[in-house]
Amino acid sequence: MRRNRVAGAAAACDETGKQEMTLPAVPRLTPASTALLCALAAVWGGSFFFAEIALQEVPPLTIALHRVFWALPALFCLALWQGIPLPRAPRVWAAYLVMGALNNAIPFSLIFWGQQWLQSGTASILNGTTAVFGAAAAGLLLRDEPLTPNKAAGALLGLAGVAVIMGPAALNALDLRSLAQLAVLGAALSYALASVWGKTVLAGQPPMMNALGMVAGSTFLMAPAVLLLEGVPQMALPASVWGALAGLALLSTALAYLLYFAILRRAGAANLMLVTLLIPPFAIALGALFLGEKLPPSAFAGFAVIALGLMVSDGRLLQAGRKKGAFGKAP
Repeated sequence: MRRNRVAGAAAACDETGKQEMTLPAVPRLTPASTALLCALAAVWGGSFFFAEIALQEVPPLTIALHRVFWALPALFCLALWQGIPLPRAPRVWAAYLVMGALNNAIPFSLIFWGQQWLQSGTASILNGTTAVFGAAAAGLLLRDEPLTPNKAAGALLGLAGVAVIMGPAALNALDLRSLAQLAVLGAALSYALASVWGKTVLAGQPPMMNALGMVAGSTFLMAPAVLLLEGVPQMALPASVWGALAGLALLSTALAYLLYFAILRRAGAANLMLVTLLIPPFAIALGALFLGEKLPPSAFAGFAVIALGLMVSDGRLLQAGRKKGAFGKAP
């Protein structure tokens, strides 16, 4: 979805003849939108927790299929309730197929595969590079979102944070844990490319239809892949695993899309990006409370560097600092 853009600035003269720049109002985080943002971070952070439980009995690709398959009817009912017509053009459904691959099938599969060797908190932190990689990818591939020094610096800081998490040992030997970390990074890159694809090809479609279309496309792709690579999914599963699969599909996917679009409408795309900073704390807390996970200090240090990269890429922190400096000087 396209980020709201500032249309321009109007110059006004004050009593002394100096020119002041008056910017249009930017959407702000109200208490209601902040609560929605935290709820979205909770359900997305919970996806890593749900996956850890499901992986006890279900292979990773099958978990990805469950996530999109059971979310599909929920989103379809929501689209019908909102009166959104299904597109008829084949090119739109072809675009949804690509979007489903980039935004669901590929990243879900990579993350769940990686979580076989990673703690849920570590996976969520590595996935936090999505925002900085997304800003860099948009700068390289979209004409209307040029690659600024802030975005480039943010991407470099994101990579530095990843290096801190992986540690020097990963440079000496590629074991399964290192491959798992690279898989989650591959998921983050896939998400970044999905954002560019959505802005380029699907910007004119209703947001809820985009959610339904990509989930339908990913279900279409995942079903044969699972049958070919992991066999027919087993249905005789413990109640806890079914609960985790339901949480992934209904909370972390269907409900998450509703929250996503509500926040986008209320607070704008720039504020919505802040959810990236909130997802790891929820995932880490759930892992510590219910799974007994304990992350090493390097994971928290890496998250701090990635978070700094996101704030640098976003640019508002630097703008606030410059503004404070400018207005804080004596006349």
